[in-house]
Amino acid sequence: MMKLADPFWRTKALEEMSPAEWESLCDGCGRCCLNKLEDWDTGEIAWTNVACTLLDHGTCRCRSYENRAELVPDCVTLTPEEVRKMNWLPPTCAYRLVADGKDLFWWHPLVSGSADTVHAAGVSVRHRVLSEDDIPVEEYEAHLVDWPAEIWDEVSET
Repeated sequence: MMKLADPFWRTKALEEMSPAEWESLCDGCGRCCLNKLEDWDTGEIAWTNVACTLLDHGTCRCRSYENRAELVPDCVTLTPEEVRKMNWLPPTCAYRLVADGKDLFWWHPLVSGSADTVHAAGVSVRHRVLSEDDIPVEEYEAHLVDWPAEIWDEVSET
């Protein structure tokens, strides 16, 4: 009997991935598209339920992925270097997991074979967020939430 090869995210460093492999690591949760507040003194990150103007709240995908950097100047384009130094990527983020030598969760589309499991597992921001178009920046503190930084027991079981 032939042994199946390990999937690319277990055998390749982020820098070694093809563009298609890199893009497929995104689980489509939309958590990275949430506005975050940083304490200037401590560096602590506080999550909000206020999403980028380009986030489609139903699909949890960018409405203009190819043009996002031009349309939203503070949008961060992930690179292996950026992933390793960002302290705000959610703990469930595949880029962060792979960079830390960890495996993907059972609900990740590359593991489950379905883009819907990230939503069914309750990991995505689907229908849980407000658009930054509707919330003034001064009111972000009224929209702080803990769930984007959490890993639930039922989610973390692989």
